Amino acid sequence: MNQHTILIADDHQVVRMGVRHVLESCPDGWVIAEVAHGHEVLTKLRTGAFSMVLTDLTMPGISGIDLIVRIKAERPEIPILVHSMYADGQTATRAIKTGATGYVTKGSDAATLIEGVRQVIRKRRFVSPDLVDEVLFSLSAGGSGSPHEQLSDREFEVFGLFVEGRTVNSIAAGLSLSPKTVSTHKIRLMRKLNAKTDVDLIRYAVAYGLDR
Repeated sequence: MNQHTILIADDHQVVRMGVRHVLESCPDGWVIAEVAHGHEVLTKLRTGAFSMVLTDLTMPGISGIDLIVRIKAERPEIPILVHSMYADGQTATRAIKTGATGYVTKGSDAATLIEGVRQVIRKRRFVSPDLVDEVLFSLSAGGSGSPHEQLSDREFEVFGLFVEGRTVNSIAAGLSLSPKTVSTHKIRLMRKLNAKTDVDLIRYAVAYGLDR
């Protein structure tokens, strides 16, 4: 049996410890490495041999869709399993369209996470059971034409963070952007969603099941 090395990327130590415990409890003999920053993911991939990356979507530095794009650009052969708190089909679909092989929500049980890792190591698609129907429909239909599907990947990411209650400065720090750039993204996404206030953004998110 080939020994596989998994790179876990998450800025929360408790999450990394929990995921490591779950994966090391398996009989598969996986070797686990950890990083807490988006830039560290790329550094590790440049200096080591890894079978897959298990990554959160929100971390300091490079994160989210940008991180998936960078990984696939530098190491296209390495499959990516997203492990995220975002439990909506739209986020999962965007991640997979960008290059992720699988998507598992942090609300999933240990058995689902383990199965996701096993499938993604084999470079097979895997999506959390509670999202699979929505993701498959979106991928096959090419989108429903909803206003939020017109958002760029960055705008969609900023939208989700605002809905969580994050401030412009907080989002800017988390995404390594300037507050001015974040404000520009907000103006554009509000225009696309026909939202006049932050309350309108929250109402939109709830209406489309995008509130996380």
